[in-house]
Amino acid sequence: MAGQFEALPGGGAAVALDEVEISILRSLAVQLMELIGPGDEPVEGEDPLAALFAEGPSEPPADPALRRLFPDAYGDDTDELRQAAADFRRFTENDLRARKRQDALTVVRSLDGLASAAAGEGGGILELTPDESRAWLCALNDLRLTIGTRLEVTEDDESEQLYRLPDSDPRKPMVMAYLWLGGLQESLVETLMP
Repeated sequence: MAGQFEALPGGGAAVALDEVEISILRSLAVQLMELIGPGDEPVEGEDPLAALFAEGPSEPPADPALRRLFPDAYGDDTDELRQAAADFRRFTENDLRARKRQDALTVVRSLDGLASAAAGEGGGILELTPDESRAWLCALNDLRLTIGTRLEVTEDDESEQLYRLPDSDPRKPMVMAYLWLGGLQESLVETLMP
């Protein structure tokens, strides 16, 4: 099971993680939450339904990684498409950000639970419910998209160029994390498929 998710009876998935893997995954998930940004906390006395109608940003984020996580819904070939994309973003981005934060928080909380349960044992077996497994899958995807954007990975050079980086290249640790997350993501997808 080391490094590979396996199906649990009744749904969900399990993976063996050591202390270093737990620490890396937790750190990356926390950094993802920081990148996405804090959510708007409800104001005391405010109508809870008002949050449903709160408008978000209409412009794409300036950060390339955030643009990858929150892409435009339509092309920008015409003024009409640009306006449609701005409208779509305004009414959907806040919810999407909240869901991505929640997925990353699920990763952090499940890793914290594992670290507490396995204190002094060097790691343990992380067992996820079906809902937690889906949140993990989304968070792993978001982490890979973010790291891939930072590394300027394209589909053409993903495997060839990344495997050939010399150890002295300062990008090497992030490349290793990117490839490792890809393996975790792939094994989780395979585990969750019927």
